[in-house]
Amino acid sequence: MILRPKLLSRHPGKLLDAVAVAPWALVPAWLRRAIPDAQSVAGKEVEEVALAAGAAIGALDAVVRRQERWAGVWRQRLALVAAAVTARQAGRVEDSLALRDAVLLTRPGDFLSVGPAGLLLLAWRRLVDTPAEKLLTERSIGAVLEELGYAPDEEVVSALVGELGQIGGGAETVGMLTGAFVAAERYGFGPAFGAWLADGLLAQRLAWPHAIPLLGTEAAFFGMRAGHSRRAATGMAAAGPETEPERAKKLLAAQARAALRAIDLFAELGRRAEKLLAVAPKLRAKGADAIVDRLLNEDALMASRGDKKMDKKMSDRGLRRLFDRLLVLGAVRELSGRPTFRTYGL
Repeated sequence: MILRPKLLSRHPGKLLDAVAVAPWALVPAWLRRAIPDAQSVAGKEVEEVALAAGAAIGALDAVVRRQERWAGVWRQRLALVAAAVTARQAGRVEDSLALRDAVLLTRPGDFLSVGPAGLLLLAWRRLVDTPAEKLLTERSIGAVLEELGYAPDEEVVSALVGELGQIGGGAETVGMLTGAFVAAERYGFGPAFGAWLADGLLAQRLAWPHAIPLLGTEAAFFGMRAGHSRRAATGMAAAGPETEPERAKKLLAAQARAALRAIDLFAELGRRAEKLLAVAPKLRAKGADAIVDRLLNEDALMASRGDKKMDKKMSDRGLRRLFDRLLVLGAVRELSGRPTFRTYGL
C-alpha cells in the first residue's frame, strides 16, 4: 500500500519541518530499487516492470492530488526538461537555458519569433498549462504538431483524435501507453509526439487537472522504431505487452523513472516555495504579492515591464530591487548567470 506522505506544508508557519525533509523521503527505498534502469530492463518480465511502474505512478498521483501552490512552477520546470530532451533528440544544440531564453526574451504575443527551439518549449508548456480534458482535441493536437515542426492536414488530425479516444477509453494502461506511440508513428510522427500523447492520455485516465511531462523527459532512452507507413486506423492491431513486450517494458520503466524524478523535483521546489512564502510578508513593494504568485506558477520571470503580466505600477528599477531583495532573503535564484537580462525563479 502506498501511503500519502504529508511532508511538505501548505503553510509558511511550518517551514522548518518542510525544510528538514529530503527529496528521497517522498518515495520508499524499496520502490527506487524496484524500478529498472535502461540497461537492466531487458532481464525483467513485463508484469514485474508494470508492477513497479504502477507503484511509481501511484506515488506521483498522491503528489498531484495535493494541489500545492507551487504545482504550476513544478509542471513548467518539467516541461523545460522535456523540451531540452526533445531538442537533443532532434539534433538541436539548445540546452534548457537557451530554450528558456527563446521564450522568455520574446515579445509577448510574438509567437513566431521564438524560433524552432522555442516552439519545442511551447509544445511542452501546452501539455502542462492546458486543462487535461482539452488536451487531445483537434485544436490542441493540430497546434502542438505545428510546434513540434509538423504540418498535418485536418484529415490526419481528425483521424488521430478519434483513435486516441478509442485508446484512452478502452485499452488497459500498458496498451494505452504503447498505443500512443504506435498511433504517432503510423501517422508519420516521431517519439516526442508519442510521449506527449502518452502523457496526455495518462492525465485523462487518472483525472488529473493538468498533465505531467513524464515520458517526454525520457525520450533519449526510447529506442523506438519510427517511420511506419501510414495506414488507416481501423487496420491497426491493438498494441500492448502481448504484441510488443520489449517496447512495453522500456516505456513502463521510463515512465516509472520519470515519475520518481518528478516527485523529487516536487519536494525540492516545495522547500523553495515554503521559503518564498515565509518571506512574502516581509515584502513591502506594491505588486509583490502578484510576483510571489507568479513565481509559484511559472518557470522563470524577468525584472522588466516588457512582460505584460507585470504590475505596471512597478518600474523596472522597482522590479529589480524586489528580485534583489528576494535573492538576499534566499527566496529565489538567479537562473541565467548573466549580468544583464537576468531571470529569476524557484
